[in-house]
Amino acid sequence: MRIFGLALIVLWLSGCASGGSGLSPERALASAKIHTELAASYFERTQYSIALQEIEIALKANSNYAPAFNVRGQIHFTLREDQLAEEDFRHALKLDDGDSNTHNNYGWFLCQRGRESESIPQFLEALKNPLYTSPETAYVNAGVCSRKMGKLADAEEYFQRALVRSANLPDALFGLADVSFAKQAFVEAKSYFLRLSQRVSELSASQLWLAVRIERKVGDRNSEQSYALQLQKRFPDSKETQLLLHGE
Repeated sequence: MRIFGLALIVLWLSGCASGGSGLSPERALASAKIHTELAASYFERTQYSIALQEIEIALKANSNYAPAFNVRGQIHFTLREDQLAEEDFRHALKLDDGDSNTHNNYGWFLCQRGRESESIPQFLEALKNPLYTSPETAYVNAGVCSRKMGKLADAEEYFQRALVRSANLPDALFGLADVSFAKQAFVEAKSYFLRLSQRVSELSASQLWLAVRIERKVGDRNSEQSYALQLQKRFPDSKETQLLLHGE
């Protein structure tokens, strides 16, 4: 329905072209925005080819529309076209260095490509903007990337700050359970995990595997077996199940 609504707006904008020679600057900007939003919707539906086509239309309407480069960067990132992704993220920030969403997305790209130390400044830049609507996302991402670098204290601080912004945020609770486990604070890890389990309908393979290890350390054999059975039943081919079966 969202795509259908955006498509109707596109048709309306096309009908408003001045004298058939093109859109006014205002209409061109509106067109770029709508086609970028369409691209984002198709991207979410994993229709990457159509999403890229929409971005091309957006940039034909306004070649300096920064959000279009941000969305295209995410598409290239997902397709593992890393050079193109980085070029788009950098160009988006050159056009609008204050865009928190782009800083966050670029940071996540860097983190996932083994450049964690470069990612943290991007998340912090995203958080500088007082109008950023989802700072908890950047805090969680900074926590995840700090954890990957083994910086447990930093990771814990970022996850805690995410909870301040969004109480009982599942990703932050999982991060804190994982950090606590790494610190060998097993009772604390279980406490965070119990809060997490109350906030999600189904636990992922990585979450179940952490639960197994936590319960093993605190000595709750029944809970350990329960989580282990869930892991094997729901994710039989996962790497976590293989670790379980091999006694890791």
